Amino acid sequence: MPTKTKKNDTAKKLEQMAKQVISHARAGEDPNFAIPTRSLSNANYDRKKRIITMGDAAQQRNFFDLSKAKKFMQTMLIASGCKELAEQGKTTSIRDMYYHCKHTIEGTKENTFDGQDESDPIIEDLEVTIDALREELGLYAENKGSMVGPMTIVDAGDTIDLTRMGSGGWAVPSIVEANTIQFKKCTADFILLIEKGAVWGRFNQDRFWEKHNCMIIHGGGQPPRGVRRLVYRMHNELKKGRNKLPVYVLADNDPWGYYIYSVVKQGSINLAFESQRMAIPDARFIGMSAFDRERFGFDNVIALNGKDTTRLKEIAAYPWFAGKKDWQREIKKMIDSGVKMELETASSKDFSFITEQYLPEKLKKKQWLD
Repeated sequence: MPTKTKKNDTAKKLEQMAKQVISHARAGEDPNFAIPTRSLSNANYDRKKRIITMGDAAQQRNFFDLSKAKKFMQTMLIASGCKELAEQGKTTSIRDMYYHCKHTIEGTKENTFDGQDESDPIIEDLEVTIDALREELGLYAENKGSMVGPMTIVDAGDTIDLTRMGSGGWAVPSIVEANTIQFKKCTADFILLIEKGAVWGRFNQDRFWEKHNCMIIHGGGQPPRGVRRLVYRMHNELKKGRNKLPVYVLADNDPWGYYIYSVVKQGSINLAFESQRMAIPDARFIGMSAFDRERFGFDNVIALNGKDTTRLKEIAAYPWFAGKKDWQREIKKMIDSGVKMELETASSKDFSFITEQYLPEKLKKKQWLD
């Protein structure tokens, strides 16, 4: 839940944005506002901080420009809905906000929104335009992700022992800020972020977290913001001795698995404005490597297609991968071998091979990529 002060600040920013539009209209000008550009062309890699940051480029969104008028209207509708939330001291889901703002414009067959895939990017535009996070706008996504391990938390006032969460684990909420989630006790040695829920289920059933004294968490593919923010907080607020709690990312040996790790480590190009509170520059990739086929004798591999190869070359050229010999060697190995491997490849040997031999050996031999 956003704090009262944050709500007031956000409401003031929304009012200021609306006043700017009104002043343009009263002056007989084309109402407009500037939206910072959220694309690779406006994303910079900060080598000192080792995260992706947003540049200064911005795009004008005008009411009298037919190519921009609909998005102008949509931005105003979402801003109005968020202002209502702030005034009422409430929060709601991004899906509910979509329906709150959706209607057919009177006298036309035109809908304000045709799908949530239109409203979600507008919410991100609004976040970066008024410099307020989605949580500060009073919006949250559906819960996605689970976690177990040697840790006790307080979730909305309820004390929860994460060693007693059964087969499903503790469902990670969308909003994990300190006013909702507090860390009470943690004895874990590291955090293991697993790409897939099904693989996480194997690790939980085999009680990997108990045998290796760690937290295991998944985000069901690309980790949602709640999972990334929670791992960021755990990494920075919990300690292993004098150091931050280490984070390892267990992902597939394919372009998508590499990109998931990239987003966890350096931040997202699309959400570069979030990197400061999301990215974990010290995270390590301990997922399936292109060299694991020979190391472990895996034979259930999948042929790369042209799209995979193109994507691999794009990833290799990212500034945060371009200067790393180990990553260039890894990507070249995958392209040269012409195959990719999913985490489930390890099941071809035994269903628990990944928890009992594969990952313990990689941790012991420090076979990770940084």
